[in-house]
Amino acid sequence: MLTVLHVTGETMAGDTVYLCEKPSQARDIARILGATNKTKHYLFGGGITVTWCFGHLLEMASPDQYGEQYKRWSLETLPIIPDQWRLDVRPKVKAQYSAIERLLGQAGHVVVATDADREGEMIAREILDRCGFRGRVSRLWLSALDDASIRTALRQLKDGAETEALYYAGLGRARADWLVGMNLTRAYTTMARSQGHDRLLPVGRVQTPTLRLVVDRDHEIAAFRPVPYWDLVAHLATDDGAALTAQWQPPADIADAQGRCLNQPSAQTVAQQISGTTARIHATETKRERVSPPLPYDLGTLQQDAGQAVDMGAQAVLDTVQSLYETTRR
Repeated sequence: MLTVLHVTGETMAGDTVYLCEKPSQARDIARILGATNKTKHYLFGGGITVTWCFGHLLEMASPDQYGEQYKRWSLETLPIIPDQWRLDVRPKVKAQYSAIERLLGQAGHVVVATDADREGEMIAREILDRCGFRGRVSRLWLSALDDASIRTALRQLKDGAETEALYYAGLGRARADWLVGMNLTRAYTTMARSQGHDRLLPVGRVQTPTLRLVVDRDHEIAAFRPVPYWDLVAHLATDDGAALTAQWQPPADIADAQGRCLNQPSAQTVAQQISGTTARIHATETKRERVSPPLPYDLGTLQQDAGQAVDMGAQAVLDTVQSLYETTRR
């Protein structure tokens, strides 16, 4: 049965809705499904609708939206722990959210087709929860957007219950971020202002410990003092004329954590003891190894290499890659 959605300026959509994370993802999936009719907010055809988010369409409400008492930063109002968590639609994507809300109101079946990870699950599920969707939910578990991968995933749809736990994991992470960030930022900033420091002191569940790691490393670099070490290498020749080298492994009491000798007299003594002597090979080991070809670039490695090669920032690399992807997939 085909459910008809009446929207001014748009044509009818189907009762199975595929909810994607981004427009490019939606176009690829819609092409395979044959949903080729286009509107501004979704594609449809054959009883199927494919729509998309722009990442998170919803954002967690700020503390002042939970009560007038939180508009003023004060230690007396802390900690702020919402009784009922509130999500608001991001202002720039209200039109897209409204279109999805209308589609879900007519749908009997939703296929979550966002990225196959915790964040992707959360992007879709938070919309389903806010819109009060109570129909059947399936999961398209898709890690690549080539045609073969899409077709295979479409034949192997998961029941939505199989991946629902990812949503709750993402929800827990988001709420922990909010509780730590909102409460500790207000606490530290308020206390700093009472001491005459008129500036924001942001605290984050991930940001702050990461900053600590960076600061600690900077201190280690600043306090670094070079220490000389000595390598002892013997150049050997076998009876049949083959050349090889052997490196001395110093005992732990005169070596650093990397196994390098820090005691010059000891190294010199060993060098004198072995000079001109005959070495004996007590054991050999031959091992066959298989080296796989290098994998294609992932985003993180690409960002690192681009930063080193052409001084390109991580966000610039991401924007460029996304732009190229959007252009080539049209």
